Amino acid sequence: MANKFLIFLLFLALPSLAQTSDPKAPGTPVVGTAVRTVVYEGDTIPYVVLNPVKCYTERTFKNRRQQAAWDRTKYNVKKVYPYAILAAAKLKEYDRILAQMSESDRAKYTKLVEKQLKDEFTEQLKQLTESQGRILIKLIDRETGKTTYTVVKEMRGSFSAFMYQGVALMFGSNLKAEYDPQGNDKAIEEAIRLVENGDF
Repeated sequence: MANKFLIFLLFLALPSLAQTSDPKAPGTPVVGTAVRTVVYEGDTIPYVVLNPVKCYTERTFKNRRQQAAWDRTKYNVKKVYPYAILAAAKLKEYDRILAQMSESDRAKYTKLVEKQLKDEFTEQLKQLTESQGRILIKLIDRETGKTTYTVVKEMRGSFSAFMYQGVALMFGSNLKAEYDPQGNDKAIEEAIRLVENGDF
């Protein structure tokens, strides 16, 4: 008797199971991903644009010293690249604001900005090594299209740019250094790609 009752309940449940499994039944949730389609030779097929995948060959090194230099470059780029991105964004914002100001207001605003930047970033930038500082100078040029010397000159004037350049040269840096992704800075460019792709 109990078995007959269970079978009876099972038959009652079957129609409702069939309804929920029917994709055309109203109220049935749609499972999957919506994609564009194209008609090709009379057939409708999905059209999906995939993100490009960059492939790299493994670097080969003549010795451990070369490998250590490459590892240092990757580490240094990963550390300073966010500062270069931030510098580019802030510079774009400042240029937009300064373009709408009078000469006297520009001077006041520049001093205010300089104080804010010092308060926010001085301690962090003090912790950078000389190598990281040189890479940051190059990356600012990469991200802004302007050398650090040009940025200082525009914000603070020629005399300040000259003085900062003098100090930079004493520490083995050059504010006029331009980014050369196909030449001297090829390793930096490769390291940036690794960082951007999340491969390092």
